[in-house]
Amino acid sequence: MADATAIDRRTPPANREFVFDERDFRRVARLIHARAGIALSPHKRDMVYSRLARRVRACGMQRFDEYLDALEADDGAEWEQFTNALTTNLTSFFRESHHFDMLSEHLLAAHAARRDLRAPLTIWCCAASTGEEPYSIAIAACEAFGTLAPPVRILATDIDTRVLETAALGRYSIDRIDGVSPQRRQAYFQSGSGPNAGLCRVRPELQALVSFRPLNLLDDDYGLRGGFCAVFCRNVMIYFDKPTQYHVLSRIAPLLGPGALMFAGHSESFTHAQDLVTSCGRTTYRATHPTATP
Repeated sequence: MADATAIDRRTPPANREFVFDERDFRRVARLIHARAGIALSPHKRDMVYSRLARRVRACGMQRFDEYLDALEADDGAEWEQFTNALTTNLTSFFRESHHFDMLSEHLLAAHAARRDLRAPLTIWCCAASTGEEPYSIAIAACEAFGTLAPPVRILATDIDTRVLETAALGRYSIDRIDGVSPQRRQAYFQSGSGPNAGLCRVRPELQALVSFRPLNLLDDDYGLRGGFCAVFCRNVMIYFDKPTQYHVLSRIAPLLGPGALMFAGHSESFTHAQDLVTSCGRTTYRATHPTATP
């Protein structure tokens, strides 16, 4: 039996390039959970194979276990590639649009309540992906204040360095803004022509409002000052188990300023963390014990 198992580990099935068995999947699941907090359910096995087979091939290896051995011995670039490959980046402009209406009202109220009107309101987008969400936040701020230079600064972070590069460029295929109103398209996007036909880009004024940087929500110290007026942490917690969600919320809650809002995804609920955040509307939360603005 032991010999048969060894042969199975060396010989991939006819429909696959590499051997990828249950042991490999469990190992991948353990590594990505430790690295990024992502909980992989068994039905994700084919997805994992499809995405990581590219890395096995790119590294010139013949087996998944060989690749995973090398990964665990590595402390640099391949971990980044591994994480990027397994990160899901589904996003769009003004996704869950009611949050942006709430944000506009909240920004005006928060600005009016500030003693120092020169200090910008700060917003953190925790899972920026390819940029549609932080640029939607920027547009909502511009509309709230009636200017392309609102008193707002947006920090946009993501664990996936590849999508952050796309986000920073602010350039998209024209079909990415199909769901954006004609008025917003005209006011906040520039259409490409000639070799850039079929493309669009967000206006430079919007790009100036957003700064992008990599950040792993599993880190114990985010290196952020806090006092955020609003935090968008949407459609990322669904990939974490409850203990990991609690761990992340315990890092985010102290960064929320007094009265700050945290926006979650439509399928996310944090009733297991009511000592950290309290529901105050449609998938909207406030810190249960807010800290003072630094």
